[in-house]
Amino acid sequence: MSVSATKKKPGSAGGSPASETSGNTTMTEKTNTKNIVQKIWDAHVVKQMEGHPCVFAIDLMLLHEVTSAQAFQLIESRNIQVFDPSRLLATIDHSTPTRQNRWEIYDEAARTQVETLRNNCKKHNIPFLDFDSGKQGIVHVVGPELGVTQPGMTIVCGDSHTSTHGAFGALAFGVGTSEVAHVMATGCLLQKQPQSMKVEFKGRFRKGVYAKDAILKLIGEIGVGGANGHVIEYVGEAVRAMSMEERMTVCNMSIECGARAGLIAPDETTFNYLKGRAHAPGAEKWDEAVAYWKSFASDENAQYDKVVTIDLDKLEPIVTWGTNPAQSVSLGERIPKLETMAANEKAVAVRALEYTKLKEQQVLEGTPVEWAFVGSCTNGRIEDLRIVADILKGRKVNPGVTMYVVPGSEAVMKRCQEEGLDEIFRAAGADFRMPGCSMCLAMNDDQVPPGKRCISSSNRNFVGRQGPDSITHLASPATVAASAIAGCITSPAEYV
Repeated sequence: MSVSATKKKPGSAGGSPASETSGNTTMTEKTNTKNIVQKIWDAHVVKQMEGHPCVFAIDLMLLHEVTSAQAFQLIESRNIQVFDPSRLLATIDHSTPTRQNRWEIYDEAARTQVETLRNNCKKHNIPFLDFDSGKQGIVHVVGPELGVTQPGMTIVCGDSHTSTHGAFGALAFGVGTSEVAHVMATGCLLQKQPQSMKVEFKGRFRKGVYAKDAILKLIGEIGVGGANGHVIEYVGEAVRAMSMEERMTVCNMSIECGARAGLIAPDETTFNYLKGRAHAPGAEKWDEAVAYWKSFASDENAQYDKVVTIDLDKLEPIVTWGTNPAQSVSLGERIPKLETMAANEKAVAVRALEYTKLKEQQVLEGTPVEWAFVGSCTNGRIEDLRIVADILKGRKVNPGVTMYVVPGSEAVMKRCQEEGLDEIFRAAGADFRMPGCSMCLAMNDDQVPPGKRCISSSNRNFVGRQGPDSITHLASPATVAASAIAGCITSPAEYV
């Protein structure tokens, strides 16, 4: 597939200034400053009519087996060809097994989903990352590692955690099945401009604290609807110091506080990550691409609709106690008293505590767990697995705990094998599995049994998310690994 790194005509990869605009004067027009969200937006408006959504160009759409079949049916029912197959990339991840013989899909519905995507990609000449291609994996892991995710792009997928790609300075968001069909047919969507929100992470991480803890802290502070209608730009000392893997973790969970997307301005860390990757610009185009990418930075004194500051200097490892990602506490805190909550929050908390079999004012540290999961599009990258291996090395998973370690892609799996991490996992008693979404969601073979408690590096702890009547506690990969060893929820500080 081909990916552009420079400006093109409206409706083509890379975006361009709006060709036709009209409507109300915005704050940015009055101040002549723009934040990164507004810059990417303006570069992709094809047409804007007053009082209507704009025609908005999409540079890249990622596909997986669960949300694409109906979209293909829709365009074929209208005898429409795929607008530009080179701007699409497909993989299989959600419903695929992660056992060794994963190509034998026992569930009929899952097998049909995989075969349907495989056939549709062949029919429409869409690049497809199949089993054993060396590139298959979770859709939000393979895009960045192949270099198809680039700064300044607009990226969509029929998956809510598409915001992951915002770590590269891209405007990336999830869309519905009908919108997937729209992009297939036209390369565009009808969109209303979102509001912008700046989140500043001040300070630096303490020992045993990671990017996952930072984003859980934000979600806990502003709530699951705190960023509704906004695209978040993450800034601050801690963000600048983050690796690309950490930035992807933060942007991945933007959706969990209601944001449309989350992103981070590209910098040398971004460029160093992309350089040399399969679909990144080559040497002859590299300097031109970087110069273009650098244009996607917020102007000094750029305006935002909302600003939030989070101090990380005293942050401790965070674990969720309820049934949404905002219901969380640090390991040094107790579950809040119900009487301190607003009426609507109290009702949700009561049901959550009943489901998780916990009590208000209970301390999470020491709570027994039967399952531990490391993986997902949030924390299934090589850096995450290295952290887990460092903790597990020379230690054993508690006999009462079943632990799955699932790489986010075949490339990550290969790196684990080259570095001997897979041997560390197995020696510790963990099950190192094949790539896929796995136990993040109950759409495949990997499920937490009813009534069992799992500490997980994934992104959602909804009722039944990891299996019917299962209980999920979200945490960083380090906290998951430490808890798997201890057999109960435990801080990773002493293990790091």
